[in-house]
Amino acid sequence: MSTVPSYFKDFLSNIRLSDNQVNDLKTGHTTLRKRLEEDETLSKIIISTFLQGSYRRSTAVKPKNGNKSDVDVIVVTKLDSEEYTPEEALNLFVPFLEKHYKDKYRIQGRSIGISLSYVDLDIVPTSAPSESETGVLQDEAIISEYTIEDFQQKLLTKSFSNALLESTYNIFCRSDSQPQWKSEPLLIPDREAEKWDKTHPLEQIRWTVEKNKNCNTHYINVVKALKWWRKTQYPDMKHPKSYPLEHFIGDCCPDDIKSVAEGVVLTLENIVSQYTNKPFLADRGVPEHDVFARITDEEYSDFYDTVCDAAKIAREAFDCEELYDSVCKWRELFGNEFPPAPKPSKSNSSTGFTTRTEKSAAIPEGRFA
Repeated sequence: MSTVPSYFKDFLSNIRLSDNQVNDLKTGHTTLRKRLEEDETLSKIIISTFLQGSYRRSTAVKPKNGNKSDVDVIVVTKLDSEEYTPEEALNLFVPFLEKHYKDKYRIQGRSIGISLSYVDLDIVPTSAPSESETGVLQDEAIISEYTIEDFQQKLLTKSFSNALLESTYNIFCRSDSQPQWKSEPLLIPDREAEKWDKTHPLEQIRWTVEKNKNCNTHYINVVKALKWWRKTQYPDMKHPKSYPLEHFIGDCCPDDIKSVAEGVVLTLENIVSQYTNKPFLADRGVPEHDVFARITDEEYSDFYDTVCDAAKIAREAFDCEELYDSVCKWRELFGNEFPPAPKPSKSNSSTGFTTRTEKSAAIPEGRFA
């Protein structure tokens, strides 16, 4: 008999990026990065390029309604933020874009969007880093395309098939108490605010790796599950989405969860019990930044109401003794990508119960954690 964990495994398989989508992303970002490095003008000011965003952190879910997968490319430049305005910095890329992506790009507030038939790309330029940071940003592990999921199964065993994969893991798993590299925020151009603003994508990646490890590798799947809930159940709700939602999940998901189901329940319940009002979410590596700064109190209130409803459904699903009832509740929360369970017949209804291996003894039933 299938158990709830096996249903979650199938659900996560259903909502993740497909192999074809991943290949499209790789084709898109590899071609873009190669063109940037070979460009006669831009190559002279580019120090390195590396991937960031939900694809790199392995928290992306498959797109819906004809949307395309997307990937963010950080372009570390030699530009002095004192000499170039954000507008001027972004405009330096226009001749390159006209040559390779004519009629497919748009200059955005803090990046350049490129929309191809099979993938969306985001170029995020930065100003010149400090000399001590330059070496780090040119490290093969940083500029590799390895994602957290690529070494998720290696997190606990630390057995790697190649040196670069191991190096990538080590770069992002250095503990705060024993820093082996001095990492600083980068400055990216904010055209609308007319200033260079701090961001720290490497710390976001490192934090996610550490959190995933502390959650027994379930964390990134909790994020995917709740992103899917948000995307499918409330598609018209404006905020939070994307990284702000992921960051909030990270703050609310407890360490040492034993399953994705447990992580989903406790994350939702922690939001309900601890964040009635819109919180200040200090950005990873840039603590003065509020990740929720662009979300209004009213938008947060609407989101909070949806979480209250979701928390009740998730708790009922988690506490269900009978497999069929539990799966029905999870489908109510996550939609049809969560696989259905066969309805038990009267003759075998006595076998339709879960073993409660999904539960943690530390979680009292019906109580907010």
